[in-house]
Amino acid sequence: MSRRQYSAPAPATAGPPDDSGCPILHVDMDAFYASVSLLDHPELVGTPVIVGGAGTRSVVLSATYEARASGVTSAMPMSRALRLCPTATVLPPQHDRYAAVSKAVFATFRSVTPLVEGLSLDEAFLDVSGARRLLGPPTTIAELIRAQVLDEQGVTCSVGIAPTKFVAKLASGMAKPDGVLVVPAADVVSFLHQLPVGALWGVGEKTEEALTRLGLRTVADIAHTPRATLQRALGDVGGAHLHDLSWGRDPRRVEPTREEKSVGADETFPYDVDDPDYIRRELLRLSDKVAGRLRAAGLSGRTVTLKVRFADFTTITRARTLREPTDVSREIFTTVSDLYAALGLQRARLRLVGVRVSSVVETSQAPIQGLLDEPEFGWRDADRAIDRAQARFGKESVTSASLLPSRATRRTPGPGQHASGPS
Repeated sequence: MSRRQYSAPAPATAGPPDDSGCPILHVDMDAFYASVSLLDHPELVGTPVIVGGAGTRSVVLSATYEARASGVTSAMPMSRALRLCPTATVLPPQHDRYAAVSKAVFATFRSVTPLVEGLSLDEAFLDVSGARRLLGPPTTIAELIRAQVLDEQGVTCSVGIAPTKFVAKLASGMAKPDGVLVVPAADVVSFLHQLPVGALWGVGEKTEEALTRLGLRTVADIAHTPRATLQRALGDVGGAHLHDLSWGRDPRRVEPTREEKSVGADETFPYDVDDPDYIRRELLRLSDKVAGRLRAAGLSGRTVTLKVRFADFTTITRARTLREPTDVSREIFTTVSDLYAALGLQRARLRLVGVRVSSVVETSQAPIQGLLDEPEFGWRDADRAIDRAQARFGKESVTSASLLPSRATRRTPGPGQHASGPS
């Protein structure tokens, strides 16, 4: 679906909408990352706030609605965002906090129904067909969820209620912020036909341009265009897909998903980096961070992925699946370091590197395979000792020796330079 939001059409009838044929809820947290960040900064509530890195090459992760009113959007370069909204306060991301709040929110969802399909940390589809007898009609369930999330987590969400996933997702966007919108089964077609073609799921800029060239500007225009005509213009699959959506047809069911699929961390360098030693130190730092997050969540993973983004924004990933799940920093770093070496990049200029561990399981269910050269108390025990020390004395209290500042690593490259060690 287009990321643009549209205003909700006026209801066709007065009085409460009929939600009896609407088993699907789409719950979308309101400015989730910004809202969670504000929990630690209540003095900034009601002001423009942007979440993201402070560097000129950083991008916006999230923004409050006060900042969005100035045109700030997610994924926008931070430099442009601050030009649009110079009075905004910039807060650094808190990924561990976001994950913890998301986990609690999804626990609320699953207390209502087991049919929860997560789309990201901050949104999910719910099928509440089986919850009606116990909890009431869908609108009542939506308000119950909203009240519980606000009471327990201190953040708000918007809910779309409809017969299908597509319409429910569209409705939640129109309900923002902090609202509920029901699209009764009988009103789906009239609801959709008032909207521009860009509202349909799968219509991006290029497809919208193609539809406009055909004189199709509203969903009603698409609905009343022969399917064969759309298929000739957009292909068999694309044309059929849009024709079905224009009449509210969406047979997809809510497919329950696992709570967490992977744990990762990325780092965008202040300037392009071409020194392998500098990059390996960053991979070590990211490996430590990812392993710590895994241990904090009680998880281990088998697949380790390296992400590399070059100066021209080309991005590649390389992955390796281990024999056994791990949450050990050294094993993760050794794997990504080998993956990096295998790329043979030498002095290639990099903009970003990332480390991710997927195929996760609960550590209590994962077999622990000792290393042949591992002493009685090995790397796994060392990691847990570090966790305890950091929990007591702070994150910077214990770290790898190679990550300690030196004359080389203290040097900050200036504009037009590339990060590197001593020449």
